[in-house]
Amino acid sequence: MTLDIAKNIEKIKQTLSPTVQLVAVSKTKSNQEILEAYQAGQRVFGENKIQEMTQKYHDLPKDIQWHMVGHVQTNKIKYMAPFVSLVHGVDRFKLLKELNKHAQKNNRVINCLLQIHIAQEETKFGLNEQELFELLQAEEFKTMTHICVKGLMGMATFTDDSLQIEKEFSYLKSLYDRLVQLVSSDTEAFPRLQPEILSMGMSGDYQIAIQCGSTMVRIGSHIFGERNY
Repeated sequence: MTLDIAKNIEKIKQTLSPTVQLVAVSKTKSNQEILEAYQAGQRVFGENKIQEMTQKYHDLPKDIQWHMVGHVQTNKIKYMAPFVSLVHGVDRFKLLKELNKHAQKNNRVINCLLQIHIAQEETKFGLNEQELFELLQAEEFKTMTHICVKGLMGMATFTDDSLQIEKEFSYLKSLYDRLVQLVSSDTEAFPRLQPEILSMGMSGDYQIAIQCGSTMVRIGSHIFGERNY
């Protein structure tokens, strides 16, 4: 049976409110499959390998917004710095500095999200609560004029326990709300922070994430089928 990518996108979008943006996670998928989604109106795609994303950027329409949704290796930032729209997984201060450096070389500002470790799995990356606020209050962070932190991202535990998933997403939403309060209380103190995105929820748990306040969901298998290894 042929997978109908356009119908899958339409079905998902019918479940999303206008305040929730869909990122079609296209990692390992072919240019043809991405073009099917593009022809259905999808313009935001997520990749987890920088070099694969860079090749697709060169091959595919230039009005596509490319999001880096995987773990970022600092030595490969230079390849995506000229075009990446949003980096979801900033999980350490060193990475933020490297993004700022390469964005400056390309005379642009790179938007990014700080990844928070909310799962009960050690294999997941991310900052903890203390590290998050230490980073935001660091003097060096305020001088990074070529990055802009647009919000937070997190991945829940891979489990069938919906209550645990809900608890983890609700915790991330509470941290996001604190960022919004920080900025609203003193905009000048946080010039590199403009929280408007809470990226949480994937194919298996995005409906719970939306109920918990997600504004951006990252969906791959529900659109393209299982990924190709």
